Amino acid sequence: MTPLVKICGLSTPETLDAALEAGADMIGLVRFPRSPRHVELEAGAALSNRARGRAMVVALVVDADDGELEGVVGAWRPDLLQLHGRETPQRVAAIRARFGVPVMKAVGIAGPEDVERLRTYAPVADRLLVDAKPPARPDALPGGNGLSFDWRLVAGLDPGPPLMLSGGLDPANVGEALRLTRLSAVDVSSGVEHKPGEKDPARIAAFVRAARQAAEQL
Repeated sequence: MTPLVKICGLSTPETLDAALEAGADMIGLVRFPRSPRHVELEAGAALSNRARGRAMVVALVVDADDGELEGVVGAWRPDLLQLHGRETPQRVAAIRARFGVPVMKAVGIAGPEDVERLRTYAPVADRLLVDAKPPARPDALPGGNGLSFDWRLVAGLDPGPPLMLSGGLDPANVGEALRLTRLSAVDVSSGVEHKPGEKDPARIAAFVRAARQAAEQL
């Protein structure tokens, strides 16, 4: 099965086009001011319109209130909302019901207890994303830290909704990650960058190519 590939944290027309031309299935736009990948509503609207019909548009937010979500949904018209904060299952269900947009909940993984927590979101999310749990320091971001986790924790995992693998992936290791986990989707951000927030078109193309090649060997 060919995995879905998501390139997250895109912020310029040039890198967006690189992701689309490489064959990415999903493009992610980040709405979180602390992130070096944050995009303003107007810029994000232009990027989402540029991608529409060519890839799924994913809007990543972190513990956003309803006012912020109204702005993002209205301006970007995303195909999927990615909730990458500490949203509870109740909050995820409320967002999904209020805004009528499919939701992907991200959950940080460090040990088996986190996999069990992941399962609590299965009844309320359309998709689930597993990422490395952020380090316990004040400047750590909820995601995009370039950290991996023990992929064996989610190998063959089927919580119900489709599961996407993230955290420390890059062109060199995405094939191994897919072979080990047998998951159906992968997500990359920092692993295809020159430096935080600046995507590298060549690495984007290499990541998509490596994911597709790995799928042929599964």
